Amino acid sequence: MDNRAGEMQVFTRVVEAGSFSEAARLLQMTPSTVSKLLNRIEQRLGVRLLERSTRRLSLTDEGQIYYERSLGLLAELDDIEQELSKGAASAGGTVRVNASVAFGVLGLEPLLPAFWQAHPNIIVDLSLSDDIIDLYMERTDVAFRVGSLQNSTMMARRIGVARRKIVAAPAYLERHGMPQTIEDLGQHNCLGFNFRRMAPVWPLRESGRIVDRAVHGSLVANNGETVRRMAIAGVGLARLGDYHVRADLAAGRLVEVLASAVEGDEEEINALYLGGRRLAHRVRVFLDFMAPRLQGFLQQR
Repeated sequence: MDNRAGEMQVFTRVVEAGSFSEAARLLQMTPSTVSKLLNRIEQRLGVRLLERSTRRLSLTDEGQIYYERSLGLLAELDDIEQELSKGAASAGGTVRVNASVAFGVLGLEPLLPAFWQAHPNIIVDLSLSDDIIDLYMERTDVAFRVGSLQNSTMMARRIGVARRKIVAAPAYLERHGMPQTIEDLGQHNCLGFNFRRMAPVWPLRESGRIVDRAVHGSLVANNGETVRRMAIAGVGLARLGDYHVRADLAAGRLVEVLASAVEGDEEEINALYLGGRRLAHRVRVFLDFMAPRLQGFLQQR
């Protein structure tokens, strides 16, 4: 009997558990049975999926593709069974979503009540973090990413563009003065981030070209919301996405500075997801609902 779906379940569990013995314990199988199943898959495909060592397992390029496709197929099988058991018109299941703190709070969360009105049987498992996660290892269906995308086998749906602004509280500017040129930033407390991918520089326009201007300040944080709150408290200058400070600028809690210096300073926002053409129905429903509404959110001024 052909039980490739069962073999895929074993394979994905081995990848996520990181060892045959732990996967066997979770699956209530023996390690030798798990090992034989993995060998059977590799022999049938004629490729090696896992590199084995005494310390760890690692995916080969072929194994990465097989793992991704297996997740999509298994999710689709779950969707089929759920739709047939609850009725074909009723999409259900859990969609695991990751987003940055600001984009999640300001963009995603306000849309959730309307989403649940349209799709009451879908559970949204939402995690907010400005760290870049591994969708495979964190078992995440959709991740909204701010910034350029790395080469990946994952699919992406473009949401829009976040334009950066340099902002400060009126009280801070009263104490320290309004910066008139980018050279003035050297005399100001510039709040930043502690991500490994973030260098302590701000890309700014100078004499018609973009230069990376080194900045320094009393705070580096792992999320934009902390930086925003400290800017409102009058601690220093912050460089944040326009959607993040839109309400603060309108209310006068923050003021934009050096607007011409950040002209063209923008980053794309994309929804990354697994599954490709075999995207799970519940995930497709979520993306189809959220994408156009989030595009409209980013286009507001």
